[in-house]
Amino acid sequence: MKTLFEKIWEKHVVDTLPDGTVQLYIDRLYCHEVTSPQAFAGLRKRGLQPFRPAQITCMPDHNIPTQRQEQPIEDRVSKKQVDTLEKNAADFGLTHYGLLHPKNGIIHVVGPENGLTQPGMTIVCGDSHTSTHGAMGAIAFGIGTSEVEMTLATQCLLQQKPKTMRITVDGRLREGVTAKDLALYIISRMTTGGATGYFVEYAGEAIRHASMDERLTICNLSIEMGARGGMIAPDETTFAYLDNRAFAPEGDNRDRAVAYWRTLHSDEDATFDREVSFRAEDIEPMVTYGTNPGMGIGVGECIPQLENIDEASRASFLKALDYMGFDAGEPIAGKRVDYVFLGSCTNGRIEDFRAFASLVKGRRKAGGVTAWLVPGSWAVEKQIRAEGIDRILTEAGFELRQPGCSACLAMNDDKVPAGKYAVSTSNRNFEGRQGPGARTILAGPLVAAAAAVTGRITDPRTI
Repeated sequence: MKTLFEKIWEKHVVDTLPDGTVQLYIDRLYCHEVTSPQAFAGLRKRGLQPFRPAQITCMPDHNIPTQRQEQPIEDRVSKKQVDTLEKNAADFGLTHYGLLHPKNGIIHVVGPENGLTQPGMTIVCGDSHTSTHGAMGAIAFGIGTSEVEMTLATQCLLQQKPKTMRITVDGRLREGVTAKDLALYIISRMTTGGATGYFVEYAGEAIRHASMDERLTICNLSIEMGARGGMIAPDETTFAYLDNRAFAPEGDNRDRAVAYWRTLHSDEDATFDREVSFRAEDIEPMVTYGTNPGMGIGVGECIPQLENIDEASRASFLKALDYMGFDAGEPIAGKRVDYVFLGSCTNGRIEDFRAFASLVKGRRKAGGVTAWLVPGSWAVEKQIRAEGIDRILTEAGFELRQPGCSACLAMNDDKVPAGKYAVSTSNRNFEGRQGPGARTILAGPLVAAAAAVTGRITDPRTI
């Protein structure tokens, strides 16, 4: 009996070395502008060409501006990286979706929405949040620049097989609780190192009832508890999502593909190296109070007291509170908010914008709050306008920006100033992640919307 992970992994093993290292075949490589330049330089130095160029997709996302993309990029470093990716793709004959291309956006949003990501695949990218694609029933994980070069040259990687973990979430999420809250809750319980060395499969009623956008959010955050990746078995939700996607199988090919995809589930008697269970009803809207994603609490809770923190973690706990300007034991609700960011590969999809708009409709953005609402792709932007969500946002005092990674990380123009508080739907709240000295509070789209209209950290269920 095999787990979902084992079924896909074993199908992609090319060879096993004496020490147990596996030569793993990779179905798809995604390349962005930050982690690929040295890899392409390595190919040139060795006189090599990509082994299977049709299975490689390139697009800029980290460094691109989210305003005035029609004009040249002003930041010289960002412009050089974006231009270098375009040149590398052209020189090596690779698919490239550049600025303003209809298929441009955040690579972890564009891949699934175009059907480039499919069940049963092995997928890599020089980006830790490649785990997002596991929501489609794939083995997807981030790699380093030297491994990007290896994949370009051979379409294979040398890997050690990770251990397997199943996280089961039974029950149904309560109203006002999102998939982001579920993920932050799990990380707060597992800690940022609780899944180190494991590939995680998510299961249970709450996962089965999650939409594809929600599943992508959950798997995206797997890396934040140390996991190698996260995945969810494909089902009717997956198959329906892939219908009519640009690169998804059609006609008889779809029938054959779905027949295979239906086999991609953990067998009833499959054994995992570790099993963990949670109840969906225990989860409320979540926020972080510290400087790693594991420092999370319910929006109605108080920041932990020092005596409730493991002794080995107390120094880092106090350091985090000092950076954030918070005190142990105080409520998190009511804290001032300066910036709100809706977007990233975690929460930049259409359902995230629908959720945000559902709460701000008929209300107004709070004075003093700067809001960056950034679609994850041009396809998401198009759907926002088609559904009239842009009009709701405009009437509430918000402005829609152009697609990109934006304020998830300080690699483009969207930087939070030092000392300012940002409620962010992104995935990391490390010191300086959104700008030198910026203070990040991770949350889901409903908590972000509540903060945007109140100017404070607020339980969205109260408004």
